[in-house]
Amino acid sequence: MQDRRIDAIDRKILAELQRDGRVTIQDLAGRVGLSASPCLRRIRMLEEAGILKGYVALVDQSKVGLPISVFASVKLERQREEELDRFAEAVARWPEVVECYLMTGRHDYLVRVVVPDLAAYERFLKDKLTRLDGVGSIESSFALGQVKYTNVLPV
Repeated sequence: MQDRRIDAIDRKILAELQRDGRVTIQDLAGRVGLSASPCLRRIRMLEEAGILKGYVALVDQSKVGLPISVFASVKLERQREEELDRFAEAVARWPEVVECYLMTGRHDYLVRVVVPDLAAYERFLKDKLTRLDGVGSIESSFALGQVKYTNVLPV
């Protein structure tokens, strides 16, 4: 099921669900040109194939008291598998980290941290990130504003 190919109707379903994950099956089916039962069957197959990974509510970070986004570029002392795994396991446990990417180039990881204020970011650095064995250097960049944000993939 993992190698399932998606066709034009699947792409329409994915595009519509990305725009509105709460759409009813009847409305979705109408938008993509199917009846409800085949549409639901396709959704279930997309879920089983891991193409549709889940459904979420998007929350405005500023309105819940988390206006600060910091992008931390992290360089490890060594890039051995054990160190990479240790870092990945640690950041997966930290709720302040909302995104983390293994990178090519000068730094090993790019981490997006969301916090209420600068003092909270300082605590995150001192209590978590700098205490992690194997971290060689950290460069923090503070987002001044968000120009674009989307979860919608161009399927």
